[in-house]
Amino acid sequence: MARRRIKRLEKLKLSALLTFFRCHRGPSDDHSRIGTVGFSRVVYVNEPERLKEEGFSYPLNEVSTTKYNLGTFLPKSLFEQFRRVANFYFLVSGILALTPLAPYTAVSALAPLCVVIVATMAKEGVEDWRRKQQDHELNNRIVKVHRGNGNFEETKWKNIKVGDVIKVEKDNFFPADMILLSSNYPDGICYVETMNLDGETNLKIKQALEVTLDLKEDIKFREVRQTIKCEDPNANLYSFVGSMEWKGQQYPLSPHQLLLRDSKLRNTDYIYGAVIFTGHDTKVMQNATDPPSKRSTIEKKMDKIIYILMSSLLMIALLGSVFFGIWTKEDIRDGKLKRWYLRPDASTIFYDPKRAALASFFHLLTALMLYSYFIPISLYISIEMVKLLQALFINQDIEMYHEESDKPTHARTSNLNEELGMVDTILSDETGTLTCNMMEFIKCSIAGTAYGQGVTEVERAMAVRKGFRLDDDIENGGHKDNKIDDSPHVNGFNFKDPRIMDGNWIHEPNRDMIRDFFRLLAICHTCIAEKDENGKISYEAESPDEAAFVIAARELGFEFYKRSLTTIIIREWDPSQNVVEKRKYELLNILEFSSSRKRMSVIVKEPEGRILLLSKGADSVMFKRLARNGRKFEEDTRRHINEYSDSGLRTLVLAYRVLDDKEYKEFNEKLNAAKTSVSADRDEKIEQAADSIETDLILLGATAVEDKLQKGVPECIDKLAQAGIKIWVLTGDKMETAINIGFACSLLRQGMTQIIITLEQPDIIALEKNGDKLTIAKASKQRVMDQIEVGIKQIPPSTHVSTESFALIIDGKSLTYALEDDVKLKFLDLAIKCASVICCRSSPKQKALVTRLVKQVTHKVTLAIGDGANDVGMLQEADIGVGISGAEGMQAVMASDVAVAQFRFLERLLLVHGHWCYRRISVMICYFFYKNVTFGVTIFLYEAFASFSGKPAYNDWFLSLYNVFFTSLPVIALGVFDQDVSARLCIQVI
Repeated sequence: MARRRIKRLEKLKLSALLTFFRCHRGPSDDHSRIGTVGFSRVVYVNEPERLKEEGFSYPLNEVSTTKYNLGTFLPKSLFEQFRRVANFYFLVSGILALTPLAPYTAVSALAPLCVVIVATMAKEGVEDWRRKQQDHELNNRIVKVHRGNGNFEETKWKNIKVGDVIKVEKDNFFPADMILLSSNYPDGICYVETMNLDGETNLKIKQALEVTLDLKEDIKFREVRQTIKCEDPNANLYSFVGSMEWKGQQYPLSPHQLLLRDSKLRNTDYIYGAVIFTGHDTKVMQNATDPPSKRSTIEKKMDKIIYILMSSLLMIALLGSVFFGIWTKEDIRDGKLKRWYLRPDASTIFYDPKRAALASFFHLLTALMLYSYFIPISLYISIEMVKLLQALFINQDIEMYHEESDKPTHARTSNLNEELGMVDTILSDETGTLTCNMMEFIKCSIAGTAYGQGVTEVERAMAVRKGFRLDDDIENGGHKDNKIDDSPHVNGFNFKDPRIMDGNWIHEPNRDMIRDFFRLLAICHTCIAEKDENGKISYEAESPDEAAFVIAARELGFEFYKRSLTTIIIREWDPSQNVVEKRKYELLNILEFSSSRKRMSVIVKEPEGRILLLSKGADSVMFKRLARNGRKFEEDTRRHINEYSDSGLRTLVLAYRVLDDKEYKEFNEKLNAAKTSVSADRDEKIEQAADSIETDLILLGATAVEDKLQKGVPECIDKLAQAGIKIWVLTGDKMETAINIGFACSLLRQGMTQIIITLEQPDIIALEKNGDKLTIAKASKQRVMDQIEVGIKQIPPSTHVSTESFALIIDGKSLTYALEDDVKLKFLDLAIKCASVICCRSSPKQKALVTRLVKQVTHKVTLAIGDGANDVGMLQEADIGVGISGAEGMQAVMASDVAVAQFRFLERLLLVHGHWCYRRISVMICYFFYKNVTFGVTIFLYEAFASFSGKPAYNDWFLSLYNVFFTSLPVIALGVFDQDVSARLCIQVI
């Protein structure tokens, strides 16, 4: 029976089902370029040795992220050391010490330099060795590779070649870029997690070509021979052009068949794939760029001081040489020996009165070596050692350890420790940084009635601002739940309302709409259900919002139980008969969510035979698509949505329509034609087909989910503001939600004047509907400039004493024009005069541009903090990048200078460790320069007393040990352990 079912499923055509296929495949379908320049890679599947025979040379799969190797370590490391001006100076001085000009022995001059260089190179070598160990672990992972006759042998990653057929099993990473041939699923799909590539935790769906679906067993690869021609290695993660030749036929390949290295196989038992890119040719390695080199402000100032000291040294040496030349010329006058103890009558060239100018020049070289102790040779290495130890203490701070996630704070670079104490502006993401990025279903509006009695953190903050206390149990529609809820908390579900919980919805007047509302939540999504050993269902979702919706439906009796390529099964509880019924819906189409569509829809066939379009999306697009007879509850729903937004909740509108067979057939043909089109406007045709069916909808209601603030965020922001640090929030949320979350986290305070810059105004909206792009852009830019001018006039000049504080709030459209070259300085002038700044609907590029603007114009230290791949640009642009090791993958952490588990740890990181490190490094540098200048002056005074003869005042080994050891070890201890005040006082007294 099972075998018959599998055979039946194997006959299904994915193209006919139109299930998980993405609507937008982009321009990567241009297969006419195969074989041209840039599209010339040839892969012989299952014949890797044939590539070498035919002259193709592709790299092995071994990767290296190290800076050095055995051959390059010495030359490259020495080059790095002598790029530092002080080290180069001491190298020249050491070479001169080998000549008779040297006032010291060559060994005593070169030994300190060698100690410093060797110690620094050893540090570089240890750090690179750790990277080598990580590469070794990665390259020696095991995967199954076909080695002939249907046998798959365990092979190390580094030995994989282009053309190998690989079997990857569940929860393992892909070792190279591969073309998916088949999977354990009948239609050749697999689920892939790309968190290591783009920071997204949602699962992507990949689909094998129909012609390779039957390759489901090891033995079937015994005679497989294919030729793949595709594009050359490149860094684009989201495009791929190729073709597969098999059994004399050509089949086009797209990104849907491409499995990228470092992606993980999820929810799929196994897959077979053919390797096309290995090692540094893989897309993830093509994207691996060295992070921008960041140097601290103090280090830059230190270089300037060293240049000043070198100039001073040169001036002193020159002055001494001039005097020496004058006195040497006068050594023999009228036959008398003036400096008889130098024996000028029998002197060498260095003291020859007859050639005083030349002797003066040679004395200049001697003096440059003699006064070299003005330059602290051990300063660089001492600072590096101190910073390394400071970073170790930061990493070991138990106060910045997050027990729930078992993640400590990690200083990924020690170069910027003191910068933490100099931060002027913090630029922060919101979702996942200030908030938890763990959505909870808390309220909903169904058929014009508001349900849900939970209290949000924003509502509590609003109540505090208005001067009254808000209890957790609030009245809602005349109902009040005073029962003690002993049920365990369910992640993603914080809904309380006895009117519809426990099956009581069946007694509501609009019970059919309530049932349809939760059925829609259980069906309209791309989640995947997983059953554990105890039979409990959990969900893998593309976003926390979707997971919250599916969990809410389950908790209220509409459990999403299982999905296949063609069906969705719901276990529905009927309260009237107290039975659970399985309802099987035939899945016809998924019209996926995109940022331009702002909605997603599914088309399903009910068990009763009706074809339904179920849709959910943003209110800005959904209300426009309602039918005339589907707007019955529109006014009440709009009012509830506004209330939810004021409470800091994220809302979606739910609607549906019934399709007749003829209408659906016409749409399906239209969508099929659009998807198979090879014209340039293919994407537009697909979107038009989707738009044509998503009309005349009947409104069901709206959902409201809460993204809770992280623990301690309001207190942390309040402390940072007291310390004089400006905080900017760059978020993708809409303005109302961002403002209310701003109040909840103390970014905005009662009595603060809000300066709002927005293009959501009637005249601009009307122009957008009727005007051309040039006119719209011109009018929008002028409106933004006018609003900025008005905002600047609102703020009193700095000469006036004012207790009033201001907050700037700007939306994404306005920010586009505010960042243009002729506007950005005015925008920044307004922003830096405000205590808080919120940029709403910001794109990743805008986040990076704002950060660059603040850093480059203000010339003050900026810190960016974020948790997702969309924050990487911002983190790299800022002087200090702080990554939140949260739920959005490791992309932000990998691009950061410091990784923390929670935003609240920023308080201790900046106010305690930042203060300590800044003061320690400052005192340490001042001490180094002080002791070297003081020591150098004593040598100069002795030289003046000794008529600038170039003789040292001290023993040369004493000088070397003084500079490297005697005066370095105490100051290193000072730089690591010194505390002017305790950590408690650092936070209490700002």
